Amino acid sequence: MQVYVCVKHVPDTAANIKVVGDAGFDESAKFVLNPYDEYAVEEAARIVKQEGGEVVIITVGKDAAENTIRSALAVGADRGILVSTGDQFLDSGYISRILKAAIELDGTPDLIFAGKQSVDSEGMQTHYRLAAEFGMPVATEVVSFKMEEGSAIVECEIGGGDRQVLALAMPCVIGATKGLNEPRYPKFPDIFKAKKKEIKKVDLSELAIVPSDKAAAVVKLKAIPERGQAKMLEGDTRKMVEELARLLREEDKVLGN
Repeated sequence: MQVYVCVKHVPDTAANIKVVGDAGFDESAKFVLNPYDEYAVEEAARIVKQEGGEVVIITVGKDAAENTIRSALAVGADRGILVSTGDQFLDSGYISRILKAAIELDGTPDLIFAGKQSVDSEGMQTHYRLAAEFGMPVATEVVSFKMEEGSAIVECEIGGGDRQVLALAMPCVIGATKGLNEPRYPKFPDIFKAKKKEIKKVDLSELAIVPSDKAAAVVKLKAIPERGQAKMLEGDTRKMVEELARLLREEDKVLGN
């Protein structure tokens, strides 16, 4: 089987992100493999171990994203593809077209995995758009996956504790989430082996994809103000409600007079 896993190089959620200028941030912060993509990589590695084939990691971004590909190679993937884009911002529509072109340049997918979303932009659009580009069925929030007679049988979380069971014709696109599996931690020998695995670099210009004139753009980044200290209200219910209303009106400025 030829299984592709689309991953993203994102800032660590525990990192201190400093906004620089109107639409940039200090990229000296620690970057990691997008957490939801970890479930996608693990599931792809499990499938290939059972069925045979290879797992190909693919990402779109700056050259530094090679580190994220290496981390995915250390947990069972076979090789990687990095589409180098430089510093430009790319929206999910453009990225999906890039991913499709890079995958088709490399081979024929039997399955495509991705995380259900990235923890930086949280657009939750790329896997849908990629499926549309390929004309494939897609499922997201997937917490259970198995193959039966050429179909992918998946369970998806749909809110309120409920799950939906879907049968998708293969090839298809799967948006993985927490609960699908337990991502492994790479051991030192695996990390060492990953350094020797192939990562093919493709320059964006080689794919000859023309950007859409309807693309999204980052206009401004704004840091969220730190929350103030919690305040404990005392007294009977009436007094506490009156004090809460005063605080919301006079200090937080979220209520009118």
